Amino acid sequence: MDWLILISLIVFGALLIMLEVIFVPGTTIVGILGLVFTALGIYHAFSNFSVTIAYGVLFASGIINTGFIIYGFKSGVWDRFALKNTVEGRTYDDRLLGLEVGQQGETISDCKPYGKIMIGDKIYEAKSQGGFISSKTNITITKIENNKIIIKP
Repeated sequence: MDWLILISLIVFGALLIMLEVIFVPGTTIVGILGLVFTALGIYHAFSNFSVTIAYGVLFASGIINTGFIIYGFKSGVWDRFALKNTVEGRTYDDRLLGLEVGQQGETISDCKPYGKIMIGDKIYEAKSQGGFISSKTNITITKIENNKIIIKP
């Protein structure tokens, strides 16, 4: 029965460490539990078996767990789970390029306080400085800040 407990603790601890290395990268509860079960197995070996067997269990469990860790780093298992793509776009990328304070345009929808404006041949979303501006009203850009166009009639 002591052998069954010992083998169960060591194997379960090693499996948890293998799961940590392969499937759950980083230090998580899975890896900590693996170390705890392995340590409990080693403690059980020292308390219930001869010193020679206990040191053999210590050495074997150390080799097994180190093997799993080395396998996880060298085999490239983590590369299968790692994200390789990067996001290169930004929010509102160059959408206000070419606009300046003082430019003239026309509202193409009611601004209450937000609405659509046309400056040149481009359509933008803008906020009115003073409240409601009806459609087809000539406007002037008074401010451009935080990707917002502030207008007045």
